[in-house]
Amino acid sequence: MTNKERYQRTFSKLHAAEDCIREVKSMKRTNRFHLSKLTALCAAVVMVLALASVAYAADVGGIQRNVQIWLYGDQTDAVMVVENGHYTLTYEDENGEPHQQSGGGVAFDGFGRERPATEEELLREINSPDVQYLEDGSVWVYYYGQKLEITDKFDENGVCYVQLENGGNTLYMTIKYKGGSCTGTHSYPDPRSFNGGAG
Repeated sequence: MTNKERYQRTFSKLHAAEDCIREVKSMKRTNRFHLSKLTALCAAVVMVLALASVAYAADVGGIQRNVQIWLYGDQTDAVMVVENGHYTLTYEDENGEPHQQSGGGVAFDGFGRERPATEEELLREINSPDVQYLEDGSVWVYYYGQKLEITDKFDENGVCYVQLENGGNTLYMTIKYKGGSCTGTHSYPDPRSFNGGAG
């Protein structure tokens, strides 16, 4: 004899009263009804919270995201808000002082139509090489984790050429002393092609 047959034989002698059976059946129906109401209530609460968070994000001017950026050769945590091709970065310096930086841009699609820059494009621009002219007269280029002093690298025309590396990629940078800079991925840009012509 199998276990199943033993259970059937043992419990076949037991019988519940009709009142108990009716009560159990009515409880099952009631529980199902409450369970559906509870499920609907939970779904409504989740929906309200989701809509509220979207409204909050839209209310502060865009979607906030924690990012890591490079400032003066050091990686820095920042909060970035992007809206319609414009960004605002909020970060703290090494002394814990809060700072804010803003900017934006546009790009062109395959058909030549202007569109707002994406978050990825804006981050690339934020992390692009930065030239700083310090009060002591020195000139520095910051690019990701690199800090290069280029004070003595300018030629008689006030132009400096710097080759930068990051992640196996080479970037060629042409800098006109206090006249702007430009980068290229294959060669050094001609200094006459940016910020007002020949130097």
